[in-house]
Amino acid sequence: MPTKEVTRRTTDPQGGPDSVGSRKYKRVLLKLSGESFCKPGGFGIGAEELHWIAGEIREAAKLGTQIAVVVGGGNIIRGAQLAEAGHIHQATADHMGMLGTVINALALKEKLRELGNECRVMSAIEIRAVAEPFIRGRALRHMEKGRVVILAAGTGNPFFTTDTCAALRATELECDILLKATKVDGVYTADPKKDPTAKRFETISFADALAKQLKVMDMTALAMCQEHEIPVLVFDFNKSGNIAKVIRGDQVGTLVTVR
Repeated sequence: MPTKEVTRRTTDPQGGPDSVGSRKYKRVLLKLSGESFCKPGGFGIGAEELHWIAGEIREAAKLGTQIAVVVGGGNIIRGAQLAEAGHIHQATADHMGMLGTVINALALKEKLRELGNECRVMSAIEIRAVAEPFIRGRALRHMEKGRVVILAAGTGNPFFTTDTCAALRATELECDILLKATKVDGVYTADPKKDPTAKRFETISFADALAKQLKVMDMTALAMCQEHEIPVLVFDFNKSGNIAKVIRGDQVGTLVTVR
């Protein structure tokens, strides 16, 4: 049985539903990569992976925190790779990638609704048949009503990553923290898969992360969070209950702050 499966079936006793009073953050922005929707190295949307992600968000939402989710689209199409290979202009490839994020957003919406959580998909590019246009005031209103807001199509502009979109939306929506869900349990001095001596940071400043060029998120996104003093929490989403733990204020992953 793959390690990922084993990790998922080891439920932390603190990962279940909790009271609203135990939450640390009122409003959060969760950044999910497209790879979260499929098995490692795969493409498309896996039923088990989709159920897992939606279930984790659902449990976190029970704490009463307002949640916005920015989704990537790398499991559907990797526009950057197409552009680098010279087959498609980057502007077009990036727009193709945005459409991939819409597919993931719709899948996540359906699964969340199946689990009993109201949600809305809002897109940065107009695609009214399946999603609302992103309007800041409307997004805030949805979250105030307890709906999870799933943000698709990045910023709507080419040459910007979904990490930058996450930083932008976290700023616009006045989120208390940006949660970056990854496959590792934080930020390391080097790639822990390649360097066994790599050490994990519990906390690190934006200045140090930028100076050391650590792979927290892309530099534009990191600089934006630094400027607007939005902390970034990098954590392993594959461990049951981690999103809820973060919202409760438990020590999980690596926290990147201004100081």
